[in-house]
Amino acid sequence: MTEKDRPGTNGGGTGTSRFSVRQMTLLAFGALLAYGLIRITSNVYSYLAERHAFGRDVPVSTAWAYEATSLAAWLVLIIACWFGVAALRPPRFGWAATVAIHAALALPVSLAHIALMVGLRMLVWWVAGETYHFEAPDGSPLLYELRKDVATYAELILLIFLMQWLIARYAVPPATEGALQMLAVADRSVTHQLPVAEIEHITAAANYVEIAWRGHRLLHRATLAAIEADLAGAGFVRIHRSRLIRRDAVRRIVTHKSGDFEVEMESGEMLRGSRRFRENLEG
Repeated sequence: MTEKDRPGTNGGGTGTSRFSVRQMTLLAFGALLAYGLIRITSNVYSYLAERHAFGRDVPVSTAWAYEATSLAAWLVLIIACWFGVAALRPPRFGWAATVAIHAALALPVSLAHIALMVGLRMLVWWVAGETYHFEAPDGSPLLYELRKDVATYAELILLIFLMQWLIARYAVPPATEGALQMLAVADRSVTHQLPVAEIEHITAAANYVEIAWRGHRLLHRATLAAIEADLAGAGFVRIHRSRLIRRDAVRRIVTHKSGDFEVEMESGEMLRGSRRFRENLEG
């Protein structure tokens, strides 16, 4: 069992970020692009030196065309890799399983990159009035490219994992402007006007929902799905099929080996969450 103390991430109090999830995601993709440009610049001159060593000098423009098409192919695959890392990671899978899955994916992803890259090069060479030939200095172009691509895939997965962890930890949740401020709750013969920011959690109870507010439990005739829709944008997330919590009321998260977890709320109450919904707290 592990514990995580989660600081506030809503831009106030103990919040440490001024960027939204969308902004940080765009920054992450920008960083990956910048890194890719730096890498291909280095690769161009390595490629020129390698060809020269084999006595097969090529124009600088050709070297740039080779590396640019390789980067373009990776940019297409980065989107799939981004969602792949988000879906195939702890706590949904254990660390050993996560490593094994991504190791197994290295070959098909690398082959996909080679296919895209070769297709782009054939197009570029065709536009230039020439014919592209898939070849390598050592005479084994597929193995030559695979050796490089498997290493690049591993590097890319590690970078994406780190970026998604930073986004989950430090990004500001979506803005709550225009979100519902008061919730009318009919508890038996009394209708309460509850400030949404004071509701700690909501649990489904047959045809009702039980709302935890200031140490009280109020029964309200509604479905959890309806309440969730009413509270959209107010900072509530589902952690179980029958429970919503206010994200900024969470003190800490305790994760179990199974991937399921518990959250400790401001009131000190421990609530059970399902691994299926864990990403709601991280996103």
